[in-house]
Amino acid sequence: MELEELRGQIDEIDAQIVALYERRMDVCKGVAQYKIENGKKVFDRQREIEKLERVRSLVHDEFNSHGVTELFEQLMSMSRKLQYRLLAENGSQGKLPFIGVDRLSTEGARVVFQGSEGSYSQAAMRRFFGDGVNSFHVETFRDAMSAIDEGSADFAVLPIENSTAGIVSEIYDLLVEFENYIVGEQVLPIEHCLLALPEADKGAIQRVYSHPQSFMQCARYLQGCDWQQISMKNNAFAAKKVAEEGDMAQAAIAGEHAAKIYGLKVLEKGINQSDTNSTRFIIITNQKIFRKDAGKISICFEVPHKSGSLYHMLSHFIYNNLSMTKIESRPIEDRNWEYRFFIDFEGNLADSAVKNALRGLREETRSMKILGNY
Repeated sequence: MELEELRGQIDEIDAQIVALYERRMDVCKGVAQYKIENGKKVFDRQREIEKLERVRSLVHDEFNSHGVTELFEQLMSMSRKLQYRLLAENGSQGKLPFIGVDRLSTEGARVVFQGSEGSYSQAAMRRFFGDGVNSFHVETFRDAMSAIDEGSADFAVLPIENSTAGIVSEIYDLLVEFENYIVGEQVLPIEHCLLALPEADKGAIQRVYSHPQSFMQCARYLQGCDWQQISMKNNAFAAKKVAEEGDMAQAAIAGEHAAKIYGLKVLEKGINQSDTNSTRFIIITNQKIFRKDAGKISICFEVPHKSGSLYHMLSHFIYNNLSMTKIESRPIEDRNWEYRFFIDFEGNLADSAVKNALRGLREETRSMKILGNY
């Protein structure tokens, strides 16, 4: 009975806490109304710091100090989210600098891809834009982003993630650096082939060329081969090199379409270890547009370098019932052990829940960028 009595006391206290919580949130509605009328921001970092210091001073031991801090961080977080929602309902949500379009204007568009003729990027581009696309290729990912930035191309096609080898980290960094935006994506199944000169024999091969990720994807196959592995910027570059140099001891790992373009022989097909290997390509432009039927949003943000920061940012997705599909992190240059987070989630920039979450993130992160809605 002693335990039941203690539990009864806890239930009684919890009922009081719930009543006080509802009372607190009612007062927060008044705070939101005042901020609406006076044009004030919801998030007041200094006020929250002072509040946490005050409540910590009211407790009498270190354990309770930590607990009270966490409790009031949650209370203030819920207060902010309520205020963001009320701002939205009163038309004070603000407009996002993106324009919704019915479709992408691709007729007559000039498209750039990284690599050379025969690359997987070219194959992904043709799937998205069609075989008659007006295109050109450049050597590096940065060159492709610069072509969009400078206006020599309307769209760029860039690989961002492989189902086996993971993300293409350079693309994430370039998305932050350039004012270019994602407006589409194309997933391309990947089947790596071992390519050589038409007269070549597998037993004579001494060197194989390919992109580092392709070597990773074919690691199991290559373990049984005593070949020198030489990295190239692109698989198509590797195929082109083998074709142009005419050396029977050289081979390339690339797609079958590269073999057709450069007149090479397929010694073996499907040498990547995963049968479901695929690469996701993104379609980039320098216009802040999104299709009205878009269903995925990509953003990146930096958070204060302190305990719980990322947790509080992710709570905006939970509160607004948004499904997060991906999270990645990249080191921030010149700031040791600090990271920028990249998140994909389901939604459309015209949705009120999305606007609500993005407003909260914009106010509470160090910086936040919408990378695209597609």
